[in-house]
Amino acid sequence: MALILVPTPVGNREDITARALAVLASADVVACEDTRHTGLLLHHYGIKARLVSYHAHNERARTEEILRHLAEGRTVALVSDAGTPAISDPGQIVVEEALAAGFDVDVLPGPTAFVPALVLSGLPVHPFTFWGFLPSKASDRRRVLADLAHQSWTLLFYVSPHRLAADLADLVDLFGDRRAALVREISKIHQETLRGSLQTLLDESRTREIKGEMVLVVAGREAPSVDDGRWEAEGRALLAEGRSLRDVVNLIAEGYGIPKNRIKSALLQRRREEVGE
Repeated sequence: MALILVPTPVGNREDITARALAVLASADVVACEDTRHTGLLLHHYGIKARLVSYHAHNERARTEEILRHLAEGRTVALVSDAGTPAISDPGQIVVEEALAAGFDVDVLPGPTAFVPALVLSGLPVHPFTFWGFLPSKASDRRRVLADLAHQSWTLLFYVSPHRLAADLADLVDLFGDRRAALVREISKIHQETLRGSLQTLLDESRTREIKGEMVLVVAGREAPSVDDGRWEAEGRALLAEGRSLRDVVNLIAEGYGIPKNRIKSALLQRRREEVGE
């Protein structure tokens, strides 16, 4: 029939939706990361279901099995231990394969950790980039962060407790001491939001053990202070060299972080003034 991705609570069991419970109760098969974990959730709501494991270590093999269930007309509900499947959890492979095979796929709205963390952070919420877990290997992690350092919008990362200090140290080194917030144990009894800067969070991580599931929210790169006279002079010089207006606008925008419309209007206005003179 269909593959349905069902978000499950990131902490508090009461966060599950009525629709999610109805889908789990009616599904022919429930594929889950940990059958014991999901079994406890279903038992809490009086749901009996056929459970099969679907996790990072058997994802390929289980995908073939799920496709067979779908081909035989069964409905398969896919859940992760917490949150929405495929968001830093298994799920993307089976979605791709099911769609490629022509099966119906649906995703229910529901819990995910990075959205409440983004709002709780107090940092700008539009736009933002959600990255997920950074690579565990230091060289790979630093390469990713170097690519992200120029972005001017809010960045979100999932963080493991044992890698928190290493992630923060690399962020301070490559991003500088930006505003940041660390949100942990969302919707659980010990939910906590630490706000400050990357350096203060790093210092905190070195003075006490911070446990639990965590989301790190980091401010985007601040636009450099803009001296209109400087960039306008540079733009006029580039035009005088024979560069096209489009190329000049792109170069100035990239170098100074200024909106392209503003650059184009200023250069065209100056050109009109010079022609008038």
